[in-house]
Amino acid sequence: MTKTMNAPSIRGPLDHSVREQIVEAAFEHFGHYGYEKTTVAELAKSIGFSKSYIYKFFDSKQAIGEVICANRLELIMSAVLSAIEDAPSASEKLRRLFKALTEAGSELFFHDRKLYDIAAVAAREQWPSTERYAESLMKLIESIIIEGRQAGEFERKTPLDEVTQAIHMVMCPFINPVQLQYNLEMAPTAAVLLSSLILRSLAP
Repeated sequence: MTKTMNAPSIRGPLDHSVREQIVEAAFEHFGHYGYEKTTVAELAKSIGFSKSYIYKFFDSKQAIGEVICANRLELIMSAVLSAIEDAPSASEKLRRLFKALTEAGSELFFHDRKLYDIAAVAAREQWPSTERYAESLMKLIESIIIEGRQAGEFERKTPLDEVTQAIHMVMCPFINPVQLQYNLEMAPTAAVLLSSLILRSLAP
């Protein structure tokens, strides 16, 4: 299918369809040539669109990457929420949280390098999608701490924001794609040992 600069203006469902087509094509192209090495002009040529036509839907290459990254991060968060949903206690939720996050990152690295490479760029350059994801994760950690404190599982003396941030910092080397690539072999063990260490530090 070929689109040119003279293509008619698209609205509504068709507009959404073209955006999805561009994102899907970009995902394949980035996977083959690499995100950082690909220009919008090269991407446009590979899918039969003009560069100006792509700019009608996305104002930059990063905007396309943002959609790809945000979609994956939403899937990861859904998987995490599903993993902790029926946990019998806040302590178990924290264990499952760490395990689900490290498994998701490792799976991305070993089985979907296209997405992993884009996620690494997004994390390194602090794209809005990764910032929103980090905020959501911090809120989830905070909610687990609050639940544990209300149930008497966790101590209450340390300020909540300090505890939340500290736990997030401990997890970062094993969930941030830039750092995870250097810690892949340790990730499964870290999920067990570090969550246990965190829980001991939270004991009342």
